Amino acid sequence: MRWLVGWSSIAASFGTAGRVGAPSDGLRGGLADAPRASYASPPPYGSTGFDGGAYPEQGAYGAYGEPDAYTERTLHPVGAQLLWGDPDPLWAVGDWRPDEIRTVTADPADPFTRLAVLGCCGADDAALRRALFAARGGALRHLTQWSGSYTAVVQAGRRITVVGDLAGARPVFYTPWAGGTAYATAALPLADLIEAQLDIGHLAALLACPDSPEALGDGTPYAGVRRIPPGHAIILREGSREITGYEPVASLAVAAPEMEAEAATEGVREALVDAVRARLTAPRHAPDTLPHDPGPVPGMGPADRRAARGAPAPGVGADLSGGSASATLALLAAGLPGAPGTVLGHGSGAGERLLAVTFNDLTTPRGREGDLERAHAIAANPRLHHVVVAAAEEALPYAELDGPLTDEPGPSLVLAARDRRRLAAGSADHFVGHGARQVLDAHPARLADLLMDRRRRHLLRPVAALTRSAGAEGQFQGQSLLIPLTVYSAARRLARTPYRAGMEDAAARLREGRLPVGAATPLDASLAALTWCRPGPAASWLTGEALAEVSVRLAAAAGRPPLSLRPGEARARSVLARHAADHRVFEQAVEVRSQRLHAPFLDNQVVRAARALPESLRVQPGARAAILRTVLAGTGVRELPPGWGAPAHSANETAVRLGLRAALDTLLALFTAPLLADVGLIEARVIQQALIDAADGHPVPLDGLAELVSVELWLRRLMSRRGTCWTGTSSARRRAVPTGVPLRRPALS
Repeated sequence: MRWLVGWSSIAASFGTAGRVGAPSDGLRGGLADAPRASYASPPPYGSTGFDGGAYPEQGAYGAYGEPDAYTERTLHPVGAQLLWGDPDPLWAVGDWRPDEIRTVTADPADPFTRLAVLGCCGADDAALRRALFAARGGALRHLTQWSGSYTAVVQAGRRITVVGDLAGARPVFYTPWAGGTAYATAALPLADLIEAQLDIGHLAALLACPDSPEALGDGTPYAGVRRIPPGHAIILREGSREITGYEPVASLAVAAPEMEAEAATEGVREALVDAVRARLTAPRHAPDTLPHDPGPVPGMGPADRRAARGAPAPGVGADLSGGSASATLALLAAGLPGAPGTVLGHGSGAGERLLAVTFNDLTTPRGREGDLERAHAIAANPRLHHVVVAAAEEALPYAELDGPLTDEPGPSLVLAARDRRRLAAGSADHFVGHGARQVLDAHPARLADLLMDRRRRHLLRPVAALTRSAGAEGQFQGQSLLIPLTVYSAARRLARTPYRAGMEDAAARLREGRLPVGAATPLDASLAALTWCRPGPAASWLTGEALAEVSVRLAAAAGRPPLSLRPGEARARSVLARHAADHRVFEQAVEVRSQRLHAPFLDNQVVRAARALPESLRVQPGARAAILRTVLAGTGVRELPPGWGAPAHSANETAVRLGLRAALDTLLALFTAPLLADVGLIEARVIQQALIDAADGHPVPLDGLAELVSVELWLRRLMSRRGTCWTGTSSARRRAVPTGVPLRRPALS
């Protein structure tokens, strides 16, 4: 896990690069090659700096109350690289590549006006320096306009600004600490720093309403650790903090003119091409340490043996599932000028091909034949080298439930073994199509936005598509004329429901236990999504006390102004934020050493370009495939296989049920004495019966079971953890949730 961490505090006498003491003592307790921390002005509280003078009574660590102010050790993250030191230090932690960490200063004579960019960023040093001058004056949006995925930190004197991304794939967390604020791009280090307890209410909201920011708020699974919303930045000035948005807010009096469909699609093409080019122009890396090759194996070449040992190939690769998103990225990366497979220090790489990886599930061969045929047809491109990863029972969902501890829980934990097997056959830099559906598709609630704008004629095609899908599923037989009326009535009801009334109604439904069953058809899913707040698939298994606490959160949110008064826009942004958070957990759960996963659809510029697409274009059936087809046509790719753009499912219901049946004994043992029951969120026997019913083929919300199992796995991994993210203190090891999960709480009155 890679993250950055720092703090801004009025207690400016923290030691970072080494012991705060005499210069002759050297740099102890930090990195050997780290520069000595320095001050722009003398440290506060009467200290005299590094020459052995007196320090304030709160000591070098302030928050811990050390009696000896002249301590031998200093506080710093484990395995950290110091980017800049006191009084507002910043570290990068993890296996960052050298080109992924860039720092610039405004003027050599002013070393305390500087910018750090961590991640893949397509800007050159001159652009970074111009943005630093703009950000120093308060124009933060300039820091988010480059291609790539990155986190920017600006220091201007004692003012620190940390900028998050638009989707939420690169979040920023913060917590009060030492008279100021500590921040990080991961929540667990901050939870260790303050020894945070579990926030059971947040876990309940995560299971009850996972895609509703009104229920989740700005919280995390750790009490006291907060998350800044997507599209916002946190500004720290010594002991104060401010969270501000950097995107322009649309006027409520005059609506902005809608961009033409052709111009908006062209903007998406330019943003996607720039996003892919930013990855291709970055220095290439081979894996740091390759596993030992035992020698030739009959029927296996060197690449096959390497994939079997779980090491990525050097160069650039991409998923090729047969769907439109992954195929678009693979074709864009293969078609841009340059050699996709060039490795740093390995010659020019002329003629190298992009590695395209397709996963073939041998346990469920039926239903995905079309995807595999399209993947093979696309891989006929001479600039693609196609690899098919075939697996059977060993790669089913719920296989190999042992894995690394992620920063937060996420449903990808039950699919990690399946995805890790596919990605291990990929490249050191690997493209995935995550986020395309959430960024480009229209959320069903956007039908209400069209009604609010009095554009009823644009509802004809999406309603007709839902009618055809319901007829194919055998639903409403003989009553097809009622389907358009049903959809129109639901959209009209949502358009006329104010935000406050929608939140209060959702809170009442949770309190009373009026929860919908799992959606079985596209029509059911669309009707369930036509609301301000939709309960998640796991909500029906939560206890009454847990649902009551989530309802209190929703009732409180009803009294706060919403981010958007348009239900479709609000729901679409919340679903994108939830998917981006799940993608971040996915990256950590399936991490392969020396590999970077790239999701260009979640980049700032791609999200901005997609938001400019007209709603009337978004809601049309097949809009995503049509947009991506136009994107490829603009880059010279006009021949696509038949059926390209058809919906592709990463894990179908058959594979999930087979995995549940194969791992049933393990899952039943997992929920014999679950931690979720200890904290009062579920009843163990109810979940065990649901697992048995799902394995037997009964209609059970499978997504809800995956979320429950993921949270339980995450809690067990967190409780079994013995390490910490921090070292250098003379006090006891600081660790999140040091006393274990709290006991079951009494019912709410």
